[in-house]
Amino acid sequence: MFVARIIVPIFLLILLGVSMRRWFGLREDFWPQMDRLVYHVFFPALLFSTLSHFEVDLGAATPMLSVAALFMCSGIVLGYSAKYLVHAPPKVYSATFQTSFRFNSYVGLAIAGGLHGHAGLAAIGILIGFMVPLANVAAVLMLARHSESHWLKEILLNPLIVATAGGITFSLCGWHLPGMLDAMLGLLSQASLPLGLVVVGAGLRMQGLNRHAGTLWYGVTVKLLVLPAIAWGLARAFGLSGVYFHIVVLLAALPVSTVAYVLAKRMGGDGDTIAAQVMLSTLLSALTLPLWLLLMGL
Repeated sequence: MFVARIIVPIFLLILLGVSMRRWFGLREDFWPQMDRLVYHVFFPALLFSTLSHFEVDLGAATPMLSVAALFMCSGIVLGYSAKYLVHAPPKVYSATFQTSFRFNSYVGLAIAGGLHGHAGLAAIGILIGFMVPLANVAAVLMLARHSESHWLKEILLNPLIVATAGGITFSLCGWHLPGMLDAMLGLLSQASLPLGLVVVGAGLRMQGLNRHAGTLWYGVTVKLLVLPAIAWGLARAFGLSGVYFHIVVLLAALPVSTVAYVLAKRMGGDGDTIAAQVMLSTLLSALTLPLWLLLMGL
């Protein structure tokens, strides 16, 4: 019941987003703009507010970060292997390569907060700040359409990375924002996860389900089953337990981020197939995420 109380409301909000996009009659460009607002304002406010108020111990988090880096490298290798294992066409492969290691941060934050409160949010916030640049670099190098300097600027100015770095800095230095500004960030934080999950649902796309089935199922299987198993083994090998063990396995088990679809479309990749992977991984994660949480004894 504990797992159900955490997971079911999250997927009900995602389903609400699906329903709102279909039946509320909003303009088609409303949802991308809302996603942008959540990504650049609400979500960074949550990360900064959580980390700046939490006593961050980077030394204690180092084993968790090491496990995260290793399982992401494993995901990159498995994503690259699709070229040979399922013989994906170049345009499809270059886009869907991302699905083996991209993760949906909105879903992850919602579950982490439900599992461990502020400690869970802080742990996954540190991981997000560490993993987002790695995922972006790997994805862009494969898509290989933007110049390095342009993308380096995008990574350095990524709002999630800036918010994470700022929050950790405030925590380590013992700094505090003025009371009213801090309260405003707190209010933005409260809105971030519900809005983010609704946007996830609104962003799901049905196209591409009947194309490149081998590539489609390979990426989803790696993301939802293989990668969490690798993260589990690595976490045990590094001696992780408690919050850090739960959060690093959770991160590996998350569905594919909608950012993968946006990036693939923007850089000339096969958007339909990766849209199908995002949708399928999100739907199936309603079954696989509770499974991983139960296996961890939660």
